[in-house]
Amino acid sequence: MPRGPARAGATFWPATLPALALLALFFAVPVAAIVADAFAGGGTAFARAVATPRFASALAGSAVLTLVATVFSMAVGLAVAVHLSRLPEGRRTALAFAIALPLTFSGLIVAYGFILAYGRAGFVTQLLAMTGADAAVIGKALFTPTGLAFASSYYLIPRVVMSLLPVLVNVEQAQLDAAESLGATPREAFLHVVLPAIAGPAIGTACLIAAVVFGAYGTALALVGTGVDLLPLQLYTMVSDTGSDFPAAAALALMITATCSLVLVAGEWAASRHERHLDA
Repeated sequence: MPRGPARAGATFWPATLPALALLALFFAVPVAAIVADAFAGGGTAFARAVATPRFASALAGSAVLTLVATVFSMAVGLAVAVHLSRLPEGRRTALAFAIALPLTFSGLIVAYGFILAYGRAGFVTQLLAMTGADAAVIGKALFTPTGLAFASSYYLIPRVVMSLLPVLVNVEQAQLDAAESLGATPREAFLHVVLPAIAGPAIGTACLIAAVVFGAYGTALALVGTGVDLLPLQLYTMVSDTGSDFPAAAALALMITATCSLVLVAGEWAASRHERHLDA
């Protein structure tokens, strides 16, 4: 009778079959169909996708949006995670639960919520207008790439907090106390003790949210429509009723997917390398 790891493996594999079936049905099969469409003409669909008039500007727009949203979300999320890590466990758990709630909302709900709050007739905009601000300027800003980055950060910041909070909680307070006892300021202790300990997870988290915002289109579509050049919105246009070149749309979808996948792989590589460095 098999024992130990062999028996555990024999029990484990049948349990993975439902997950593997779902993965094949809802990921592998659709991706295979997209690959077949993209390469149906010998790969010429990729050239047509790149040659579309708005491809270069859409690529630049997606890159800028991803950079701005990632930097802003990482800065705010890290500050929030550091604060939560210093709280008692009960308060930390309650606040972490509240912060994680935006992750349950779809991109469309987030977009409409920001329109109701920060649109020209939004209650936040009207409150600012009472102080002398121009409601038209504030309301218009929401429907720009800057406003889109601001709205996207609403569901990116919780991802940062949830990813970095466990790492920060596990940083030994004794190391910080030792650094401060040797004359380091709290800022220096954070830079030389905490930051090196969370560098790998932080890079992995940054790559994760970069991939999320680079490929997301729900919030962007609801806020800026197709008037702003972004790759997901260009893909939406190519597969909508006005589109006819579906192989080119499939090629663009593969390029977006490959870009997001490469960013995720880079993040995982950086995180694993950091872990090996710490274990060495």
